[in-house]
Amino acid sequence: MKKLFLSTMLFLGLVACKTSTENKTDNNMKEEKTFQAVNPKEINENAIQLFGDKWTLITAGDSSSFNTMTASWGTMGTLWNKPVVFVFIRPQRYTFEFTERKEGFTLSFFKEEYREALQICGTVSGRDVNKIEKAGITPYFTPGGNVAFKEAYLVLECKKLYADFLDPKAFIDPEIASKIYPENDFHKVYVAEIVGAWEKK
Repeated sequence: MKKLFLSTMLFLGLVACKTSTENKTDNNMKEEKTFQAVNPKEINENAIQLFGDKWTLITAGDSSSFNTMTASWGTMGTLWNKPVVFVFIRPQRYTFEFTERKEGFTLSFFKEEYREALQICGTVSGRDVNKIEKAGITPYFTPGGNVAFKEAYLVLECKKLYADFLDPKAFIDPEIASKIYPENDFHKVYVAEIVGAWEKK
């Protein structure tokens, strides 16, 4: 009888702990009063400008461990009847390891005043320094448990649908392969569904 009582109490304690953790994660984005959920179709920005001009931080991981990297190559659109993004990550990037392990990742877009922070995140490795601290940006957690940043004005939470490395034999213009990939370190392409989008009010 005593063993049954202890087992029941342990089970209830684990359930309470799990529920508390889930609520904390789910409420994290809700507590960000400055963000408002939007339909991805209602994002009023050109994808070429979002990626090519403004850049983005691709962030993968969770509260225990994560990394982020600056990216200026990517796009968004519709594929397989879903709103999607296409992002490209080289295998030597530290963020690649986290993106491979996790089902999802985020894209955080910033205004021009954060250009220096983005440059820092694009030039130093999370293996060597705490680039988040160095860049002066603040992580928080989305409802899906992914990591984004409070200073962003647009956050996309993404779920991977497809991934594969670029095939050097598939380049119609061989000059791109020789010029961009002289070391044969071809990007891995991730097609991911946009499962959440938030804009700063």
